[in-house]
Amino acid sequence: MEDDDRMLVGVEAVRQDPSTPTTVQSTPTTVRVHCAAGTAVVLWQGASVPVDDEHSVEWTAVEWTIDEDIVWAGNTGPAASSSPKLSEDGDRIVFRGRMTLEEDGAAFLDVGGTLILFDLAEPSPPEGTDGSWVEVRVGRSNVSVWPCRL
Repeated sequence: MEDDDRMLVGVEAVRQDPSTPTTVQSTPTTVRVHCAAGTAVVLWQGASVPVDDEHSVEWTAVEWTIDEDIVWAGNTGPAASSSPKLSEDGDRIVFRGRMTLEEDGAAFLDVGGTLILFDLAEPSPPEGTDGSWVEVRVGRSNVSVWPCRL
């Protein structure tokens, strides 16, 4: 169930660092999202996490926000396979999908039918990249999901 930039994902609470007091409001909440493309632990931007049990999964619609630009040959390059992917690699979140380049300097990554917006930085993707499969690796702290209605 997807609608443009919204994705239906399973959201699972992630145990926070026990050394951080629960009264600290500035500590970002993390959740594990589950979708057809994979799983990853990302920042939750909703008022409250829909589940408070680490082993329960609640299905909800989310929109993705990525606060890191696409830098060709830096955090982005050609994908080794042509299937959508969401995963973790150390402190990076990996997205694999088809890239659509816009004239205004933006790019959309289609990850299993969900469009995720990115800004482009220099160096730009080379000619022929539009419509091709790419892999984007961004810092975990730059990836958020926001609950929304389908």
